[in-house]
Amino acid sequence: MISLEKVNAGIGRVQILRAVDIEAKAGELVAVLGANGAGKTTLLRTISGVVPVWSGKLLFDGKSVIGQAAHRLAQHGLVHIPQGRQIIPMLTVEENLKIGALHMPGITSEEMARRLEREYQRFPVLKTRRNLAGGSLSGGEQQMLAVSRGLMMAPKLLMLDEPSLGLAPQIIERILGALSGLARSGIAVLLVEQKTMVLDIADRAYVLKNGAIVHSAGAAEMRDHGELFRHYLS
Repeated sequence: MISLEKVNAGIGRVQILRAVDIEAKAGELVAVLGANGAGKTTLLRTISGVVPVWSGKLLFDGKSVIGQAAHRLAQHGLVHIPQGRQIIPMLTVEENLKIGALHMPGITSEEMARRLEREYQRFPVLKTRRNLAGGSLSGGEQQMLAVSRGLMMAPKLLMLDEPSLGLAPQIIERILGALSGLARSGIAVLLVEQKTMVLDIADRAYVLKNGAIVHSAGAAEMRDHGELFRHYLS
């Protein structure tokens, strides 16, 4: 669903990504792990069209998307849930969810209602909070809202930037469980994280250090090489 070949990218004159090769197929959950400053956020921003590609190949659903606007990519199914959730605090939970699908081509009121009910089934707490302001939710509930808002866009590829940040372990497990289910349903999921627990649900993993991929393996293999893994995250 997404494929990067020798991608170099940066902000201004500062290069951040260096010859990055990554792919995620439909039905896969792929983790990208790395410490703070490794380039994980820039990687997702580059894929979603916010940071320009300097050189290399970036394919989404088999087609080059270099130079395409971020909102156009989202309308075609490339959905990026940024770090920090970025919900609109003064809007209700349901209004936040509707924003996710509001500008999707061909969306009808009936389809909007179906997507809302699907997300309420995925995270029932959102249904009980549907008329409350998004800013009144707990951190875990806001992360669930951010995930569901992205899913309202019916993504082919869902990218998430450290969704576990600041959350309790039981909430993290619930969100990761939902992401694992999404991959099994056929969506490609690309997840950047620092926490190694994502290896329990990932199919494959990459380690990013100083803007370059320094290791890649199946998630189970990555788990079995703890010393190597800790070395790359140091």
